[in-house]
Amino acid sequence: MITGELKNKIDSLWNTFWTGGLTNPLEVIEQMTYLMFIRDLDDMDNLRAREAAMLDLPHKSIFAGEVQIGDRTIDGSQLKWSVFRDFPAGKMYTVMQEWVFPFIKNLHASKDSAYTKYMDDAIFKLPTPLLLDKVVTAMDEIYRMMNDMQASDVRGDVYEYLLSKLSQSGVNGQFRTPRHIIKMMVELMQPRPEDVICDPACGTSGFLVAAGEWLKDNRKQEIFYNAQRKDHFMNGMFHGFDMDRTMLRIGAMNMMTHGIDNPVIEYRDSLSDQNPDRDKYSLILANPPFKGSLDYDTVSTDLLKVCKTKKTELLFLALFLKMLDVGGRCACIVPDGVLFGSSTAHKAIRKELIENHRLQAVISMPSGVFKPYAGVSTGILIFTKTGHGGTDNVWFYDMRADGFSLDDKRTPVSDSDIPDIIARFHAMDGEADRARTEQSFLVPKEEIVGNGYDLSINKYKQVEYKAVEYPSTSELLKDLWALEEQIQQGLKELEGMV
Repeated sequence: MITGELKNKIDSLWNTFWTGGLTNPLEVIEQMTYLMFIRDLDDMDNLRAREAAMLDLPHKSIFAGEVQIGDRTIDGSQLKWSVFRDFPAGKMYTVMQEWVFPFIKNLHASKDSAYTKYMDDAIFKLPTPLLLDKVVTAMDEIYRMMNDMQASDVRGDVYEYLLSKLSQSGVNGQFRTPRHIIKMMVELMQPRPEDVICDPACGTSGFLVAAGEWLKDNRKQEIFYNAQRKDHFMNGMFHGFDMDRTMLRIGAMNMMTHGIDNPVIEYRDSLSDQNPDRDKYSLILANPPFKGSLDYDTVSTDLLKVCKTKKTELLFLALFLKMLDVGGRCACIVPDGVLFGSSTAHKAIRKELIENHRLQAVISMPSGVFKPYAGVSTGILIFTKTGHGGTDNVWFYDMRADGFSLDDKRTPVSDSDIPDIIARFHAMDGEADRARTEQSFLVPKEEIVGNGYDLSINKYKQVEYKAVEYPSTSELLKDLWALEEQIQQGLKELEGMV
């Protein structure tokens, strides 16, 4: 979580863009993303040079020697943030516009890579040298503060705070899945080195980045000491689709900044026939769009066979089942209506999950999780595609706290059920004897079927009622008369003073 001081610096930088002539929030995010990426390139290059020196391995800097920019050959060191930031404003602007920006647009060797695809139409839009000078100075200060904080995910928090401004500004507002919820879902699923991971509504690639970070932290030796698995991690493991090119561009840079060279990030309407992927992925992590409504003719026909509906939240569940390979797993966020909706389509998708596949868990989240963007109540579904059933007991968890206040401010608090959720999910044998009055418990499939495939936790949770003794009517009247006497006495004393 970023501090108030750091937030103030970011807000000040945002205002610098605004007063400098860049007033479209999406463009501000985009330009800030480019500049963060350019600065991170310098930091990453220096870090890899130090690591190579420690391990006595060869290292060639991307800024080494002469670099070809169009028909000009220039000294690569001038493209480093740490070098050009000290130039006078006019020269820095020229270097950025004519050298640095063309350099990052053609940075990736593969012309078919996601990075190259979405950087191709990127434009440097800062209008004046003075604005660039102010922005570079402000960003150096923000990075200094981030380094001083020494928190492992502070950069991600800063990035998420920037992205949150899209919704706050009312431009292109979308649900931003909180980072701690993304990390919880990744911890629950524990990606494997051989997984092929997909988010069919990826936005800025938050789930894919978190999955990659978890693998680097927990499966480092299995991946990076095996040439085949390392190649899979860098080039074939991560797939993301979206219909917003700016988001795809930010997502591709986000992945590359986190050390994933060539993710498959594509412009695609996942619910339409544009999406041919079937039986392909071993893990899906997603927070698909809620409350959308599509025309039948824009939806892939094989999805409508699973549940005939125009609601995107139901169609995406059908899509996940189609895209997963047999044995593939999914953790996805759904609005509460999916869990208990009474329409034919709602019941059909829940029946499909329970009867034909293996539904493992339903985690009910409090309505404040998505504030300040929305107060919608949501849940997390975890299931495995089998094609022949397998649901026995479904685990329910009633999350009451996520580590932040559930109002619009979302300030950190001490209460959080997330560690308990992760621990209990990975020790499911211990849940068998839990009573329905506790926060988590198992419900047999037969009971869920008998309730019309209702997955609302309130359908199965038992509430303990404690007897409360109230005073009798005569005692209450006695107390009221005593109060009346005190009032009358007070009035007499006041009258005597007049």
